Amino acid sequence: MAEASRIFQTTLMPSLSQSLSIRKPCSQTMITQRKTSPAIIRCTISTSSSDTAKATTSQPIPWGCEIDSLENAAALQKWLTDSGLPPQKMDIRKVDVGERGLVATNNIRKGEKILFVPPSLVISANSEWSFPEAGEVLKRYDVPDWPLIATYLISEASLMKSSRWSNYISALPRQPYSLLYWTRAELDRYLEASQIRERAIERINNVTGTYNDLRDRIFSKHPNLFPEEIFNMETFRWSFGILFSRLVRLPSLDGRVALVPWADMLNHSCDVETFLDYDKSTKGVVFTTDRPYLPGEQVFISYGRKSNGELLLSYGFVPRQGTNPRDSVELPLSLKKSDKCYQEKVEALKKNGLSASQCFPLQVTGWPLELMAYAYLAVSPPSMIGKFEEMAAAASNKNSNNKEIRYPELEEQAFQFILDSCESSISKYTKFLQASGSMDLDITSPKQLNRKVFLKQLAVDLCNSEQRILFRAQYILRRQLRDMKKGELKALKLFDSITKFFK
Repeated sequence: MAEASRIFQTTLMPSLSQSLSIRKPCSQTMITQRKTSPAIIRCTISTSSSDTAKATTSQPIPWGCEIDSLENAAALQKWLTDSGLPPQKMDIRKVDVGERGLVATNNIRKGEKILFVPPSLVISANSEWSFPEAGEVLKRYDVPDWPLIATYLISEASLMKSSRWSNYISALPRQPYSLLYWTRAELDRYLEASQIRERAIERINNVTGTYNDLRDRIFSKHPNLFPEEIFNMETFRWSFGILFSRLVRLPSLDGRVALVPWADMLNHSCDVETFLDYDKSTKGVVFTTDRPYLPGEQVFISYGRKSNGELLLSYGFVPRQGTNPRDSVELPLSLKKSDKCYQEKVEALKKNGLSASQCFPLQVTGWPLELMAYAYLAVSPPSMIGKFEEMAAAASNKNSNNKEIRYPELEEQAFQFILDSCESSISKYTKFLQASGSMDLDITSPKQLNRKVFLKQLAVDLCNSEQRILFRAQYILRRQLRDMKKGELKALKLFDSITKFFK
């Protein structure tokens, strides 16, 4: 749910200045709008590490709190209540799943609407700035919602107590759990077997590119509004880390994105289907419970139908193996360059927005029709060149009218092609998991040890869950091929017996 379409942020370039000057707002401000996001969740192991660069140590963000801290929770709740949040049936407490979460203080019924966060307590692209001139400049340049909200968050955070949002920002983690804080070396080392590594690198590059674009196009031209000691790579990494883990889309508000200060303390559960939305009748952000809660029980929402890899990518946690019914693994498939029709197949794929190398999601329950269509194309002989366009179109998920295509004469080869790719991926996971038991962490300080152990455990949890899906696909494919060969053998025996009879 909080996974929004655009991505921006930085990776291993810590550049926070030692001192952030406190800016005085030109005018006090009232925020006016919508959009919210689910709370951030942790994984099976907790850590308080903060070292992220190999050769350099990042300066700590001067606002926020430790990720598991309750030090500012009481002040946040009081401020929200004073600012119009109705009485709640939940409190912020330390919890087993997520470190901080909302826990029921009263009985909550199944099907009950709760929260009712008013629009005035929601941060969106329409929120008013303490420095109105800064907001006007960004809107004049048509900055999209994500980088605009990220910049807004930094601007308000830098004001400390002078910002209307100070109680909210002081309760945000100084360093969110996010792959944005992994170094390239850590991604290469711990996620070498998973396709999530490529997506993490892409996300980091997009974030870095977005910051560089804002700096070159806007910030450098308005240094009085966007001083570099405040608006730099490190603060943008923080703000985008917050957005990836807390920003949500509200379907009833045309899918607009927003931060919702009370609701984003809710943690994710794979067993829950309910999500945040704007309720027009009560004019507040709510969610409807899909199960009852007793006092003392943690209340959960869904962050969306995401795989374990996607949850790690945006939120920095991996659910326990076998608990996520929407888990999937990206299976890479590639055309062989030795194929006599390689160029023609590449052209057909390009016409449909695909390339010679593609990834398709595998689930325990099966794989998409697009994957099978791609496999047909990969194994099709030159005599079927007239069908390449049809196969490539069916392999593209951009065509919503796709129907299943079948080529019985290619089925066995297509299954074998998918099986070979599956087994190639399995061998990478096996190699990593075997090596992880004896992986030299090369650590000198306890803080770094905590971090490295934490990252390693996340990677092991992810690889185990993804390999499990691959093993399941391998079993199905092998059985399918075995049955096909048995059928062929029976047909051959029948043919031989008929031949002998006529002889």
